Amino acid sequence: MTTTLQQPVRPAPAGRATPHKVLAKAGLYVFLLANAAFVTYLFNAAGVGSNKLVNLGRLTGLYGALAMAFQLLLVARLPWLDKRLGMDKLTSWHRWVGFTIFWMLIGHLTFIAFGNAGDEGPIAEIIRQATELEGILRALVAWAIIMVVGVVSARFARRKLAYETWHFIHLYTYIAIFLAFTHQVAVGSTFRKSALATGYWWGLWAFAIGSVVIGRLVLPFWRNWRHQFRVAAVVPEAHNVVSVYIEGKDLDKLGAKAGQFFLWRFLTKARWWQANPFSLSAAPNGKYLRLTAKALGTGSADIRNIKVGTRVFAEGPYGAFTTMHQTKQNALLVAGGVGITPVRALLEEIKGHVVVLYRVSDPREAVLLRELEGLARTKGAVLRLVTGSSKTITANGPLLGPENIAALVPDVQDRDVFICGPNGMTGAVIRSLSELGVPSNQVHAERFALAN
Repeated sequence: MTTTLQQPVRPAPAGRATPHKVLAKAGLYVFLLANAAFVTYLFNAAGVGSNKLVNLGRLTGLYGALAMAFQLLLVARLPWLDKRLGMDKLTSWHRWVGFTIFWMLIGHLTFIAFGNAGDEGPIAEIIRQATELEGILRALVAWAIIMVVGVVSARFARRKLAYETWHFIHLYTYIAIFLAFTHQVAVGSTFRKSALATGYWWGLWAFAIGSVVIGRLVLPFWRNWRHQFRVAAVVPEAHNVVSVYIEGKDLDKLGAKAGQFFLWRFLTKARWWQANPFSLSAAPNGKYLRLTAKALGTGSADIRNIKVGTRVFAEGPYGAFTTMHQTKQNALLVAGGVGITPVRALLEEIKGHVVVLYRVSDPREAVLLRELEGLARTKGAVLRLVTGSSKTITANGPLLGPENIAALVPDVQDRDVFICGPNGMTGAVIRSLSELGVPSNQVHAERFALAN
């Protein structure tokens, strides 16, 4: 029997973000705005000259340096930020801050060059400064690197580049930041004008670089030294799906939550250099961690050949796709494809009454279905397979359209909704929930994008 839509479709209210997200966002905004205000104060305290173009060039350079430091904070993968905002949100911030740096540095070079240009013009002025003044050549190299990274990060270029190529080019940003910092030390008038300014900039860069060192090096190496991860079992789930069980020491103190993911590096001759992001497909229990991978690429396909006892280097846990952000007593979990892995883990841990919508083209593609059925019976949850092609139209409209979701889950407005799957499916569900009036703070979706 089909349940009909019980209330009119209306736009979703904005809703307030969960307290954890509000606190994290507020912290980032306060950090950025307070530092921008202080940088402006230091700029004015150092003395403003009569050349307006040079003044603009100096100020855009200072704001560009601040944005670089802020960028390092965003890519540091600090646990406090990551579990509240999620790596996809931090990556989105990272992208916009990156383009801010791009335009700030264009302004910095342009204003300085035209402001100091004599009869010979701005190009000649740039050449003169590069050959006569300490630190200018380093700044030009940093500027060129940032320009290249900015261009290849634009959408039109990003689509044409392999991820590995883009990632390799992107890593040169760290060299650019180092060169820009040494340029600031060498010729930055605001940097050297007072002890307060010098102390501030050294402190800001130390904090930013220290965050990267702690988040990207110290924490991962310390966790792996402490927990000693190894492959305990490799279990085929289907002809193209395999689950890997990871054992280790003191796993109950790892702090991982259902819905999170790790970057897994299996330390064999053929794979030690590859880090693959896989979600936990079972809630952490203190005894083992489990990932489930589908053979979508060469790296995923090779996992079925990993030997028991293989050492594992794991970075994480990462992600805000957890019950930490649940606002309602009951929940709806929507999964598609390999997105079922974090959803299966969430089903194990989440409280209240749960409905699971598992979107697959064919019921035979439903990975971990028996486990889901068993968990659903144990927890009193409702599990519904939503099957058919993307063009399938039900009696209530498209498979994941607002009418069909409302028919399957009439009280959807009173539930938190956790969505994981392909981008197209995720976007379709979010649009449908918006039309159904589900507040945005009840909708949780995380795309596993990595900030570099």
